[in-house]
Formats: sequence, C-alpha cells, structure tokens
Amino acid sequence: MIPENTPLPSTETHSLVPLHAFTSHTDRAWHVSFNPSPSQPLLASCSGDKSVRLYTFSLPFSASAPTPADLQWTELAPLPTEHRRTVRALAWAPGGRMLATASFDSSVGLWEREEGGGSTWECVSVLEGHESECKSVAFSASGTLLASCSRDKSVWIWEIQPGCDPECLSVQMEHSQDVKSVAFHPTDELLASASYDDTINLYVDDPTDDWYVTGRLKAHTSTVWALAFSPCGQFLLSGSDDLSLRVWGRTRTAERRGDGAMPTSWKKDEDTWEVVASVEGAHDRTIYSVAWGTGGVPREQGGRGRIASAGGDGVIRIFQVMVDPSNPSSPPTIPPIATRPSAHGIHDINSVAWCPVPSASSDASSKPLSQSIQEDDFTVPAPGTSMRERAHMENVLASSGDDGAVRLWWLREGTGSA
Repeated sequence: MIPENTPLPSTETHSLVPLHAFTSHTDRAWHVSFNPSPSQPLLASCSGDKSVRLYTFSLPFSASAPTPADLQWTELAPLPTEHRRTVRALAWAPGGRMLATASFDSSVGLWEREEGGGSTWECVSVLEGHESECKSVAFSASGTLLASCSRDKSVWIWEIQPGCDPECLSVQMEHSQDVKSVAFHPTDELLASASYDDTINLYVDDPTDDWYVTGRLKAHTSTVWALAFSPCGQFLLSGSDDLSLRVWGRTRTAERRGDGAMPTSWKKDEDTWEVVASVEGAHDRTIYSVAWGTGGVPREQGGRGRIASAGGDGVIRIFQVMVDPSNPSSPPTIPPIATRPSAHGIHDINSVAWCPVPSASSDASSKPLSQSIQEDDFTVPAPGTSMRERAHMENVLASSGDDGAVRLWWLREGTGSA
C-alpha cells in the first residue's frame, strides 16, 4: 500500500533566488551536471544543438563571509563534440576526470582532460552498440562501471578502466518500452533504470555469470522519467508522467529477519524496495527531472537531504526529507520548502542538479582552491577561497530548459521577493 501523501502546505520556508543564466545554447538545453571533484569547480550542460558547454564558478578574495550571491560564474570553451545529433545527457565520473555524454546518434562519448592541456578536453572513446537514441548515462561509485540506456529498450553496462578500452559487460533487455533514465547507488554496485513502461528495474552483478534484475518496482501509473538515489543510499526517488514523486525505501535482509545484524551471507539481491513516501500532484505536468542533495536540516535532527523536482509545468519545487530522529528507520516525510514558478519562463524544465559538496575528509579540502587547480593542471579563474568554504554550495541548484538556458539558483532561507 502506498503511504499517505505528503501534503503541500500553503507556507514555505525558503525561496529560490536567481544567481546567473547562461544562454549560449541555440536549442533546448537537455541536461546539467556539476563536476564532483573539489578541485574542479565545473558545471556541464548539453543541448539539442549537439554541443556540450562548460562553466566554472569562483569566489572573490574580498568575500570574507561568502554566500552563493558572491559567486562569479564564467563560461569556458565548449567541448569539441563529434556527436551528429542531440546530446541528451551527461555524467561525471566520481573523481571528476572523465565526462560521459549520451546522444540521439545512438553513441556514448567519453571525455578526459588532455595531459598538460589545461582546460582542454578530448574525446578518448566512443561507445557504440545501441540501436536507437541514448537517453541517459551514469557512473558507478567506483567509477569503473558506466551504464547507458536507450530508446531501443536496452540498458548497457560498460567497464571503464584506466589505460584500457571500454568493454561491454552486459546488455539488459528487461524493459518493454523506451528506457528514460539510469542511476547507480552511491556506494553499492546496484543499478536502477526507469522506463516508458511505467516501471523501475534494479540490477546487480552475479560475479559468476551476468548482471540480472533483482527487483521490479511498480507504483507509477505512467512513464517514469527520472531517478535519484539519496546520498545515504537508503532511498530511491522517482518522478513520473503521472505527476507524482515516490520515495522507495530499502529494507535489508537482516532487518526483515529481525536479527538486528547484517548476516555474513547478505546479498544485495535479497533486499526489498517499497514506497515509503509519495507526493501526488507534485507538479501540474510531467516530472522530467529529480535530484537529491545534501544540506538542510542536520542528520542528527532527522534531516536526510533535500529533493529538487522540475518538469513540463516550468516549476522547480524543493522538498526537505525528514525522518524521526528518535527512530531513524521510520518512514520519511517530504514537506515542500520552496517553489519557483516560471523558472524558465513559459518553457519546460528538462533537468535540475544540486552542486555536490566535498566531505570534510577530502584531501583538497584544506587547500586553497587556486592551489588545488594548479596542482591538477587545470586552468580556471582562481577563487580566493578554500574548499572548506565550499560548504555553502550545497544550497546551489542548476537547471536547464527548452529555452536553451542554463540557470543557477540559490536556495535561501526566508520567503522574501527574489
């Protein structure tokens, strides 16, 4: 049974403040993605104009108590893509040194920064095999696996190893319609795919054989367009043409057995995923994109990050995910905390993405960002801040739309005019 819907209250606690807009794309902007590396402050976007564009951000030295409003945004040279049709989606590898692009020309491109080339990126491989438009790509947490999906109803899993040609490990034909999105779990080698057939499939690897479907999640009544795992890995978020958001919760084997500890024989394929929260009518038209970021209410107070959603109604909505801090295994609630109507004017919004924040243990976190960039041989305007000060970036969201624009937003406390 689907849990009772989270209500949409009439009052909200935050507002989305516009920071900057890039308008270089000459066709609809399909997707945006932030580079996860703390030493590479980059945002990438792709478009129906066949291009991939890169942007960087920095803080001025004069910003003693910086906020996102102090950020300076700069467009870099576009990638010299050779895709023959629309570039539909992007994904950065966890280390930020590789970018994958999915195109309607049925191919996937892999890009790396040229050695000693500063800000120059080169295409190091083109993955072919799909028989129709590629819709989405995703790297695993280790960066050694890449998933791609297509209108041909397939999900391909590739092995990506330094110094080796990419190798296809598996082709999964487990959907009956167009596959819209793929997403890897943040720590496990667990892959999710969403489809026009209204379902979500979960895949794991059998080391002695092949990848296989370990779960088929059915709760949406129309196309599932978007997926995002929670940063903690306990939840999976989906957005659909049925106008709903669903949060799926993971129940591990030991929890179901009631023995209180993870058995030594535990396997990912013994887990179950069930809907633990939902928002019906989250949008007035199709939900095309969802993103799950950190920030907001602290974890010890029950916070489990924040959700962004957007779609055909041109609205961006932000939700705070909460669990009972005295009972962390309790079902989450997802009250909305901000709404931005007409975020791209009258146009559909195709993608939203939170800026990732490096962990406190990051090797680069104690270095000035300008030093990190120099050591990585990457040339961008040198910000006058250390990566410890990038924590405020958890409140920065990017979006892309049919107007061809890439827009940056600050999720700010308070509901004053913006």
